[in-house]
Amino acid sequence: MDRNYLERLNVERLPSPCFVVDESLIEKNLRILNVLQKRTGAKILLALKGFAMFSLFPLIRPVLDGICASGLHEARLGHEEFGKQVHVFSPAYADSEMEALLEYVDHVIFNSFNQYRRFRSLILAASKTIQMGIRINPEHSEGTVAIYDPCSVGSRLGVRMEQFEPDLPDGITGLHFHTLCQQNADALDRTLQVVEQKFGKYIRQMNWLNIGGGHHITRHDYDIDLLCRCIDRVTREYKVQVYLEPGEAVALNAGILVTTVLDIVTADMPVVILDTSATCHMPDVLEMPYRPEIIGAGLSGQKKWTCRLAGKSCLAGDVIGEYSFDSPLKTGDRLAFLDMAIYSMVKTTTFNGVNLPSIAAYRPESDRLTVVRRFGYEDYKTRLS
Repeated sequence: MDRNYLERLNVERLPSPCFVVDESLIEKNLRILNVLQKRTGAKILLALKGFAMFSLFPLIRPVLDGICASGLHEARLGHEEFGKQVHVFSPAYADSEMEALLEYVDHVIFNSFNQYRRFRSLILAASKTIQMGIRINPEHSEGTVAIYDPCSVGSRLGVRMEQFEPDLPDGITGLHFHTLCQQNADALDRTLQVVEQKFGKYIRQMNWLNIGGGHHITRHDYDIDLLCRCIDRVTREYKVQVYLEPGEAVALNAGILVTTVLDIVTADMPVVILDTSATCHMPDVLEMPYRPEIIGAGLSGQKKWTCRLAGKSCLAGDVIGEYSFDSPLKTGDRLAFLDMAIYSMVKTTTFNGVNLPSIAAYRPESDRLTVVRRFGYEDYKTRLS
């Protein structure tokens, strides 16, 4: 995406702030994922924790096999709006949650054998067959940010080898691991070697193996061939159905967040206050942390005018980063943050009563722009009491 893209989109016709997802770019990603499925026989699930714009499910549904959920509400959304397989994993399930989940799910993955034993009879008594699995922790870290590393020291996610029960209980038909975050296939290759070394004898007893998410399959430099070799090796060696559950890969680089300059104040440098917010609308900017790219902007000092971009909440640290532009920004200017379809929409909050960004879908070939959702006071109020 570049300035020409923004000119075609004509951001002035959008509400601000607004997430805009390009349908043609979603389809581009899906073509890559579909090739992977056809080459390997693997089944790909959409991870709703990364992208849950259900108005675009009609585009995604014909290609992917279903969704993976992290709890009851995601599972229900997947069941009602996607209509194919629903897999769920949670660090722990409450009794009331599990009873409701049985209506929506096809696979339930447990974080401990205790949880499996607690809910086994309830699941076996369900009106349909529900597959049950255990999440494993290979204790092999590939991530660099501890908050996103399921194998970090002290992680509560997955059963470690030392705690694994040598005699798998009846009813467990699959294993699951999720250890990656925005990584290439080489990280998976190394992880699989550890998984096979530690858990290979148990995988041989399974019907399926879910290798989780974090695979940046649709990134331009991703090694698809290596991923295919990894999947083919596992399928051939263990005779299991392989599942992947990427969220980012489905909508990677397919969306922007359009925002407007509200004011410019002077601190140690010009500080541009936007009608969006890092803490409310782009929390990964602070949690990761990272600096999102902006169309037409450069690094600090790279272009003629450098400033700091900040959000409109009262949080002192609501700062997005330092950027440079060809000329000074002014009140009313529109900016577009890149790669904002993933994780941003699903993690927005109304902290400070800051309004949520609108959501739009764009079809560049026909210049069709649809504002799917606008938010307002009621969305803030109904979260409170």
